[in-house]
Amino acid sequence: MTPIISIIMGSVSDLPVMEKAAKLLDEFEIPFEINALSAHRTPAEVEIFAHEAQGRGIQVIIAAAGMAAHLPGVIASMTTLPVIGVPVNSTLDGIDALLAIVQMPPGIPVATVGINASLNAAILAVQILAGADRALQQKLSDYKEGLKKKIVQANEELAIVKFKYKTN
Repeated sequence: MTPIISIIMGSVSDLPVMEKAAKLLDEFEIPFEINALSAHRTPAEVEIFAHEAQGRGIQVIIAAAGMAAHLPGVIASMTTLPVIGVPVNSTLDGIDALLAIVQMPPGIPVATVGINASLNAAILAVQILAGADRALQQKLSDYKEGLKKKIVQANEELAIVKFKYKTN
């Protein structure tokens, strides 16, 4: 299998956050890779990765980082591939990472999801790929229909919960 999505983390300590993205990509049967690269500790390797990703078949990059969180932006500055940033809550409740990723200069966009929201990053990556893949569009539609069914089921379960002053 050749990966078409790359999950990049600033450190392996980000894996517990990024597992949700990996599990969704597994569920959708999308080949992906996971690597740890640091914009500050391994800048040469980040540059090689960013320049070679498209040639290796990567179509979307999901990049997670905490604190200064430069990794998604540095990668985005070196590739034309879409980069989705996942701010990781490692300090300041993740606000520092969120601001570092979302506040990119003109010409270097990074799609940014919520703090620790790797699942949303994976869904966004699937949506990007699904634009040119009917089978993937259907899987995504089925997935979202499943989300709707979970809420309907939750309301059915809540309907039988009894409280003295509950009116529904």
